[in-house]
Amino acid sequence: MPITVLAALVAFGIAGIAVLTVLFGFNKRRSFIDADDAGRAWLREFPDLEPRDITLSQDGCHALVQTDQGAGIVWSMGADSAARLLTGARVKQSTEGLDIRLRDYTAPRIRAALTPDQQTIWLNRIKDTP
Repeated sequence: MPITVLAALVAFGIAGIAVLTVLFGFNKRRSFIDADDAGRAWLREFPDLEPRDITLSQDGCHALVQTDQGAGIVWSMGADSAARLLTGARVKQSTEGLDIRLRDYTAPRIRAALTPDQQTIWLNRIKDTP
C-alpha cells in the first residue's frame, strides 16, 4: 500500500473518530447528579477514606468532601472525575469562584466555579484542613 494512501486512511480515521465522539456526546463534561454520585467518585480514588459530608458546586462539576483526614475535592475531568485531599492547599477567591493550588504535580491547580455564598462555605470548611 502506498504511503499516501496509508496517510489518508489514518487522517480520515482519526477525523471520523473525532466526529463520532462529538455526535454521540462523549465530549461532554461530567456533572455530578447529587452528593452520592460525587461520593462514589471520591471512593474510586480513596476507597479507604469514607466521605462524611459532601457539598456540590452550583454547576455540579466540583464537590467538596469532608473526611476524617480533612477536606478533599472531587472534580470533573472531561467525562471522568478526579479527587485529591486538600492538605497543604493554597486557596484564593476570585470573581468566578475558588482557585485551589495543590502540592501535587499531577493536579497543581483547580478552578472551582462557585457563587459568593458557596465560596464562603467552602473556605470555612477548607480552613479546618491541616
